[in-house]
Amino acid sequence: MKAKHYFPLAAFCLMTAACNTAGKHTELTSGIQLANLDTTAHPGTDFYQYACGGWMKNHPLTDEYSMYGSFTQLAENNNEQIRELIQDLAGGTHQQGSVAQKVGDLYKIVMDSVKLNADGVTPIREELNRIAAVKEKKELYPLMADLYMRGVGSYLALYVAADEKNSSMNAVQIAQSGLSMGERDYYLADDEATKKIREAFKAHVQKMFRLAGFDEAVAQNAVQTVMGVETRLAQAFRSRVELRDPQANYHKMSMEDIRKKYASFDWDAYLGGLGLTDVKEIIVGQPASLLASVKEIDTLPLEQQKLYLQWKLIDGAAGCLNDAMVEQNFDFYSRTLSGAKEMRPRWKRAVSFVSSALGEAVGQMYVEKYFPAAAKERMVTLVKNLQESLGDRIRNLSWMGDATKEKALEKLAAFRVKIGYPDTWKSYDDLDIKNDSYWANAERASIWGMKEMMAKAGKPVDREEWLMTPQTVNAYYNPTTNEICFPAAILQPPFFDMNADDAFNYGAIGVVIGHEMTHGFDDQGRQYDKEGNLKDWWTAEDAERFNERAQVLVDFFDNIEVAPGVHANGKMTLGENIADYGGLQVAYQAFKKATQTQPLPVADGLTPEQRFFLAYAGVWANNIRPEMVLYLTKVDVHSLGEWRVNGTLPQINAWYDAFQINEADSMYLAPDKRAAIW
Repeated sequence: MKAKHYFPLAAFCLMTAACNTAGKHTELTSGIQLANLDTTAHPGTDFYQYACGGWMKNHPLTDEYSMYGSFTQLAENNNEQIRELIQDLAGGTHQQGSVAQKVGDLYKIVMDSVKLNADGVTPIREELNRIAAVKEKKELYPLMADLYMRGVGSYLALYVAADEKNSSMNAVQIAQSGLSMGERDYYLADDEATKKIREAFKAHVQKMFRLAGFDEAVAQNAVQTVMGVETRLAQAFRSRVELRDPQANYHKMSMEDIRKKYASFDWDAYLGGLGLTDVKEIIVGQPASLLASVKEIDTLPLEQQKLYLQWKLIDGAAGCLNDAMVEQNFDFYSRTLSGAKEMRPRWKRAVSFVSSALGEAVGQMYVEKYFPAAAKERMVTLVKNLQESLGDRIRNLSWMGDATKEKALEKLAAFRVKIGYPDTWKSYDDLDIKNDSYWANAERASIWGMKEMMAKAGKPVDREEWLMTPQTVNAYYNPTTNEICFPAAILQPPFFDMNADDAFNYGAIGVVIGHEMTHGFDDQGRQYDKEGNLKDWWTAEDAERFNERAQVLVDFFDNIEVAPGVHANGKMTLGENIADYGGLQVAYQAFKKATQTQPLPVADGLTPEQRFFLAYAGVWANNIRPEMVLYLTKVDVHSLGEWRVNGTLPQINAWYDAFQINEADSMYLAPDKRAAIW
C-alpha cells in the first residue's frame, strides 16, 4: 500500500545533531573511519570519491537495493532493533485491545504468507464489486470519499493542515492528485527513457487487472482509461518547480465560491463522506488541477469512471495482497522505476508497515530501549550553539539591511526545537487490529489516521504534534510552526558519535542542525514569519539581493550532468542546496568557536578542519543504480548524494583552506563565482 503523507511544506533532510564535548578532547576519537576513504583520489578533483570511495567499494549494491548509503545502513540497523521489539510482542499473548496485542498481531498478519496467498485478491473483491455496482454518477462522490478514507486516492487530495496565512489554525486544503506514477513528466515527456516507462506502466496496469481476476478485454479497456485519465490530469499539474512557490499555491476560497467555480462537483456528498460537515472555506493549492479533476468526473463515461476507481483500489492495495500482486507491483514501481532487482524480505516490509500504522506506539518502545537520555541533553546544547552561530552570521551579512536582519533574528529566536520524541504519546485505543486480512487492517489504520486529521479542521494547530516518529532516521523543518525536529533514531553514527570529537560531530550532525535551521531562511522558508505565517517580512531590496545570490546555486546545479545528457534541476533542488550550504557555514563557524580555547589536535593524519568536512561527506556515502539516478533527478527536491558533496563544498571558503584546493584543481571555483548567502 502506498502511504499518504500530507505535510504543509515540511522540508526533510537525511541527518541530525551532535554534542559539544569541549574539555574531553583527549578522550575522544577522530570519528573518521580511514577505510572509508579513497586516498588515491585527489580532494580537489573529486572530493566525494576521496571521502567516500572506500566505503562505496566495501558496500557494493545487492539486488535488494536501488540505492544504498551510510544513511540506509543506519536505517537498516534501526529496523533490526525494531524487529526485535516487535517479534518479542508477536511471540507472546496479550490482552485484546492492548498496544502489545495490536503491534504483535499486526506483524504476524503481514508475515503470514500462507494466508495472504490463500486469500489472493479476496480482501478487495467486495470493494471492486461495490465500484462495479455504481449505476449513477451521483454515487461516485460518497464512494470516492469512502475509498479516500480507506487509503485509496483518486482525483484530488484533501487534507487538513495549518493555514499558511493563519498558522495557528487548521484548514481544509486540496492539492493536485490522481497520478499513479506521481510525476507529471512520466505522462508528458517525449524522451525515449520516459516513453519506455509509459509502455511499462501500461503493461503493468494490464497485468494487475488480470491478476485481480478481470478478463483480457476489461484489462485492455482499463489500460486505455487509466492512461487517458491520468494524462489529462497530468496536463493540468504544476511542475515540482512551480509547486515550490508557496504564494502561487495558496488560494483560499469560501464554500460559496467553491460551489460556483466547481459547480458540477457534489461537495456536500464528498465532504460529508470525509466527516466534514461544516466547512466554510477551502484552501485550493492548484486551481487548474482541481478544475481538470472536476471536469474529468463530470465528462468521463460512467463505465470508465468505474475502471479508473477500480485501478486506484488495485494499485493502492497491491502491496497488501498475495505474492503475485506484490511481485508485479514491485516489478514496475521498484524494478522499472528505480532499478531494484530483488524485493525486500517480508520481515522488513512487515516492520515498515507496523512502524507506520502504529508509529508512536512502536516509537515509545524504541525510545525506552535505545535512546539514551544524555543524547537529548547534549542535543539541546549543540542546537543552542548552532543557533548562536546562525545569529552571528545574520548580524554580519553585508548584503542584508538592518530592518530585514531584525526580523530574521526574531524568527531565529522563535525557533521551536523538538529532540528525540514527543512529550505526549498518541493513543491507539480506537484502532482495531483484527485477524481478517492485511488489507483490512491497512484500511482501518488509514481510516483511523484520516479521522484524526479531519477532526482538526477549523481547530487550533497543536504545535506539540510531531510530523515524524522517533524511530525515523531523518530530520525536518516545518515552516508553519517554525520548528526543527530531530527524531531519536538519527542520533547515531554516522551522524552522531558519542566517542568522537567535535570536529566529527559538528561536521556530521552539526551540519544537519544547521541545515534544518537554514530551511527557515531558504527560498521557501524565508517567506514565512516567526509565527509560521506566509507573510513578506523582507524589504524589496533585500529580497532582490537574496534571489540574485540564490541564482548562483541554481545556475551551478543546473550545469551538473548527473547522467549522459541529463542535468540536475537547480530550481527544484534550490531549497535543499541552500540548506546544505547554510548548514555547512553555520556548523563550521560553531565548530571553530567551540574549539577556540582548546584547539583539537591532528588525528589519524588529518587536521580538525579536514575531519569536519570528511564527516559531512561521509554521511552521503552512497551507491546508486542508473535508474534511480534518473528517477530521483525527476522527483526529489534533494540533490543526489554525490552532488550534496561535490556541488556544495566548492561554495565553502573554509573547505579550500582545509585541503589546500587551488586554481589547478578541477573543483576550484573562483571566489566571485561561489555562493554567498547565509
